[in-house]
Amino acid sequence: MTSILGKLKLERGKMPQPNPPSICKIFAIANQKGGVGKTTTAINLSTALAAVGKRVLLFDIDPQGNASISVGINRDTNKCGSYEVLINGAPISDALINSKIPNMKVVASTLDLSGAEVELVGMERREYRLNEAFSEVVDDFDYVLIDCPPTLGLLTLNALVLANSVLIPLQCEYLALEGLSQLVGTIHRVQKGFNPQLEIQGIVLTMFDSRNKLSTLVANDVRAHFGNLVYNTIIPRNVKVSEAPSHGMPVLIYDFQCPGSQAYIHLAGEILRREEEQNS
Repeated sequence: MTSILGKLKLERGKMPQPNPPSICKIFAIANQKGGVGKTTTAINLSTALAAVGKRVLLFDIDPQGNASISVGINRDTNKCGSYEVLINGAPISDALINSKIPNMKVVASTLDLSGAEVELVGMERREYRLNEAFSEVVDDFDYVLIDCPPTLGLLTLNALVLANSVLIPLQCEYLALEGLSQLVGTIHRVQKGFNPQLEIQGIVLTMFDSRNKLSTLVANDVRAHFGNLVYNTIIPRNVKVSEAPSHGMPVLIYDFQCPGSQAYIHLAGEILRREEEQNS
C-alpha cells in the first residue's frame, strides 16, 4: 500500500496547490437514488484528498455501512460510530478510527444506525444533532465527506444542515435524472429553513459507458441544464471499481492505474482547482 500511496502523492504535482482552507470544508455526498456511485465517490475522493496531504474525515451515516466496509472496517466489532454520535451524544473523538490511509480518519456506520431515523423523530433539535456534535473536531480536518443514505430523511437532513455544500453523484441513466429535481428542491428548502450557507458543490457524472448512447445523452442534458455545476471529470463504468470494496479498500489502492482510479484523481484535482479559483 505504501508504494501505491507514493504514486498518489506524485500526482500532487499535477494538481493546483491552494493555501490550506481557512475553515473545514464539509461535503454531504447525497442522492436519494441508490446505486449511483455515492459511496464509491465518498471513499475514493476522500482517499485522493488525503493522498495530497489534506486531513480528511470520512463520516458514514448510511445504515448500510458500505463506506465503512469499503475501507476495511468491521462494523460488527465497532463499538462507537455515527449512531452513538447522533443518538447518544457520544463525542466524535471517541468514534474516530484511523484508516489504513495516512491523513484519513473514519467515523463508521454501526448496525444500530438502521433505527436512527425513528429515534430522531422525537428528539429536540433533531435536525442539528450532527451540527452540534462536530463543534469539537471541525478544526482538526481540512475536509469532511459525509456518505448519506439513499433517502431524504432525517439522517440526510442532519448532513445537509451541517455541510458547507452538497456533492451529487449522478448515474448516466434516464431514471437518475428523475430524482435530481427532487434533491435540488430539498437543498433549497434546507437553505431557507436551516442552513443558508449550503450550496451545491457540484454534480459528478458516474457510471458513464461510452458505448452507450444514452450515457452521452444524459450527460449532455445535465450539462445543458446545470452548466458549470457539472464537473468536467466523468467517472466511467469500470469493473475494478466494483471489485475494490470486496477487498476492503478504495479502488485507488486496489488498482491505481485503472480508469476509475484515474478519474477520481482528476476529480480531486478539479475540486482543488475550483476552490483555488474561488479563493483567488
